[in-house]
Amino acid sequence: MLRKIQLGLIKKMKFLPAPTFMKAYYEYYTGKKLDLDNPKDFNAKIQWLKVFYHPMILSKLVDKFEVREYVKETVGEKYLNELIGVYEKPSEINFDNLPQKFVLKATHGYHFNLLVKDKDKLNKKKARYLMYKWLSKNQYKRGGLEWAYKHTKPRLIVETYLEEIGKEDINDYKFFCFKGVPKLLHVDIDRGTKHSRAYYDMEWNKLPIKHDSIAFIEGETEQPENFAEMVEVATKLANKFPFVRVDLYNLSNRIVFGEMTFYPADGRLEFMPEEYNRILGDYLKLPPIPEGQKQITEIA
Repeated sequence: MLRKIQLGLIKKMKFLPAPTFMKAYYEYYTGKKLDLDNPKDFNAKIQWLKVFYHPMILSKLVDKFEVREYVKETVGEKYLNELIGVYEKPSEINFDNLPQKFVLKATHGYHFNLLVKDKDKLNKKKARYLMYKWLSKNQYKRGGLEWAYKHTKPRLIVETYLEEIGKEDINDYKFFCFKGVPKLLHVDIDRGTKHSRAYYDMEWNKLPIKHDSIAFIEGETEQPENFAEMVEVATKLANKFPFVRVDLYNLSNRIVFGEMTFYPADGRLEFMPEEYNRILGDYLKLPPIPEGQKQITEIA
């Protein structure tokens, strides 16, 4: 208990050198020691990437506005959700000009989302206050020093509200890609009601992976008819990065890009059974740091 308290205090000290901070941060959430010289588990390697893997393109790809250009150039504009507007500050948004349904997001972090199903029921004053709160936060310092967010510009975007006939919430398909190759994915259903998750391999065989904080989908989730196309899109977007999670939606066989994530759950959500922390870790091959440098700034 004393150690937990000590680690809890250290993880608030964002000014510490990244390696020192990351060791305390990782141990606090996983109960494991972090060896940055020879990490083995998946989440340990995610912490390593935060500290040492810094190509500037990562900042573009985690930016929910800037990434659109990369998606357009890499797989085509047809996979993008419709962009209604991009704004520097909340006062620029004229709600009267927005459709009845829309999604409002901040571009520089995660969980900065407001799903508006009925504009007439929206408390605009509260929405603007929420947006100001989003823009005041730095995702790099907000969590576990996720480096890709360190240089992202805080902005707001409004996109079309995505929905599928017969479903209260659309499914998320999140592909874990290693050196440009999808190895597995998890499917999230009922995000707005009773969120649950299941993992599948690329042949759509259900895997026994679970998390203690997220309900497991006990039944089977239907494989999308155009799953092969989803894998192709994820593969192209993942490029040569050591690891990236590519999130897609599939609305009646229409594939829509969600986001790219380099640090899932900030590298602190452990897998069960325990062996999968090492199995996924083995998939993630860390690139060598160039001689004479302290970090990696280019994609190999």
